[in-house]
Amino acid sequence: MDYIKVSEEDLLKWLKENLSEERYEHSLGAAECAKELAKDYALDSQKAYIAGLLHDCAKCFSNEKSMQIINECSLDVLDSEKNNYKTIHAPVSAYIAQKEFGVCDSEILSAIRWHTLGRVGMSDFEKIIFLADKIEYNTREFEYAEPIRNCLSCGKGLDGALLQCYRQTIKSLVDRDLKICPLTIEIYNHLNDVK
Repeated sequence: MDYIKVSEEDLLKWLKENLSEERYEHSLGAAECAKELAKDYALDSQKAYIAGLLHDCAKCFSNEKSMQIINECSLDVLDSEKNNYKTIHAPVSAYIAQKEFGVCDSEILSAIRWHTLGRVGMSDFEKIIFLADKIEYNTREFEYAEPIRNCLSCGKGLDGALLQCYRQTIKSLVDRDLKICPLTIEIYNHLNDVK
């Protein structure tokens, strides 16, 4: 595998040992989905597969361990990410991908870094990793994923699928009376402007 310094077998072994069973299945599903999306959008499918496998590699680390890595390694992390235990794994996963597996491809590292919150101006590669995380078939609920998949299949493209994804995320957060990260609103507004 050209984008990592270990064999796929060793990578899968590490993931199996460091992720829960469900998170491992999710990572396999995200990798396959990313690979297919990459083919659909004329991007490097092997690179997408690797990013999909690694996107959640730090997901099962404790919050304490993730914050220790963020602080000790001076990772560039938004305050809003530090305040949400569901998002801090993204920058840590990018760090682990680089340090543990020798990933030096900036597109892979950036896609892993931004796969939870996203950012304004994502590349198409970043978008497919973001979407693959949300719509893979192994663990994602049909009711959430299917409207996003439909956007892709009916020609609304990556931006249309992203807009649908953010629309659903914001609605879910409002319905559960949870805080919405300012970056999420910024991305949603940006996607609404470009649709």
